[in-house]
Amino acid sequence: MKRTFGWMAALTLLAASAPAQAPDPHAGHGHPVPAPVPAPAPAPAPAPAAPTGPGSGAAKYFGDIPLVDQDGRQVRLYSDLLKGKSVVIDVMFTSCTGVCPVLSGTFAKIQDHVGDRLGKDVLLLSFSVDPVNDTPAKLKEYAARFKARPGWYFLTGSKENVDAALKKLGQYVENREAHQNLFIIGNEPTGLWKKAFGLAKPEELFPIVDSVLNDKG
Repeated sequence: MKRTFGWMAALTLLAASAPAQAPDPHAGHGHPVPAPVPAPAPAPAPAPAAPTGPGSGAAKYFGDIPLVDQDGRQVRLYSDLLKGKSVVIDVMFTSCTGVCPVLSGTFAKIQDHVGDRLGKDVLLLSFSVDPVNDTPAKLKEYAARFKARPGWYFLTGSKENVDAALKKLGQYVENREAHQNLFIIGNEPTGLWKKAFGLAKPEELFPIVDSVLNDKG
């Protein structure tokens, strides 16, 4: 049975219901990061669904914002990265030496967890919050540190386009160090979206990821 609310409400819910962070949400840039904090006890609330396809609410809401991946290829936000896929999304920047490598390390474990589905019906999307400095070459070097396989996209582009995409996802920040430590997990065909605390232990995140990727609507 299809969920009935729109995609804009779904993404607004994700942005508005972000868990409270410590007073400095990105403390640790340039310094050792403390051990990951356990995931919050309450199960993430599902977000509502929308039909798919060119005329769907999802297509209209996200749009085909042009972005560039770590191989210098232009990709479209909806048609290439979201349509018909399940996704796990985070934000990062390559010069970050604190929280971002921890989040990317967890993404690498999620990459292993989803196995052969990566690049087929499942994509990992890492958006740079510093597109002015994060060129495709820098993103490719960063991706290699985490042994990213095809299906894990590191995304940059013009600041205008990247900011527009981040706003659609509720992840836009003025200051790169202020970005959220959240993972967004979405199933575009069924419209199920959840959020998870990115500094949780990978084994605590896997069931949340699986519940979205395996959703049947």
